[in-house]
Amino acid sequence: MRRGGALPLAIRENKWFFVPFGLFLIVGAYLLSVLNTGDAIFFFSAHRSYWGDLFFRYFTKMGEAPAFLLVLGILLFVSFRHVAALPLLGFSVGLLSFLSKELFSHDRPYLFFRKMGIFDQINTVEGIVLNGGNNSFPSGHTMSAFALYAFLALCLSRKSVVGLALFLAALLVGVSRVYLVQHFFKDVYLGAFLGVLAALAIYYLQYRMDAPWMGRRLYFDWKGKPKVVQQAYRDVP
Repeated sequence: MRRGGALPLAIRENKWFFVPFGLFLIVGAYLLSVLNTGDAIFFFSAHRSYWGDLFFRYFTKMGEAPAFLLVLGILLFVSFRHVAALPLLGFSVGLLSFLSKELFSHDRPYLFFRKMGIFDQINTVEGIVLNGGNNSFPSGHTMSAFALYAFLALCLSRKSVVGLALFLAALLVGVSRVYLVQHFFKDVYLGAFLGVLAALAIYYLQYRMDAPWMGRRLYFDWKGKPKVVQQAYRDVP
């Protein structure tokens, strides 16, 4: 079996992730054209529940550093090449998030609604500290989640509904940022787009790197002992 870094083929093979993502971009663009800036936040504010608050409070962490460590552990069993590329992905997302936030300098929802004098109309989630400042656009959590789970989908050899599950995980991280009143929908939309672009770029660039150990992976034998073995396929640059 041969694998490589050709992006058009990689995208076609991962239709379970990229078809829903494409639909998200289309539907999201429409929503941005018809909704006001804070409409999504007011929607969730009016439809809060105990279980929703509990779920999104913790699921938002799937766009943070522990999620990268979890994916790193998975990729050890896929290819050391992907493991080597993951820190580069994390650095790229962090840098891209910082630079774009500095460039756009949009107010966070807390500051935005305070300036409008209507923040008291919003029901917030108990125990969540709201970020202020002008670093709202785009959402860093959403960018991290879409970059991480798109990259994982690209790297996994089995192209199936796992890709859909990874897309939904990334999407729910984005939804959590609006639900928790940390970001607007426009922040989530751009964060998702930039995150997937970062994943595609690093996926392609990892095949420009070469070292003998990159074609290996971790494996447990029938006795449960870990071994380093050669991949079942050959990387194609």
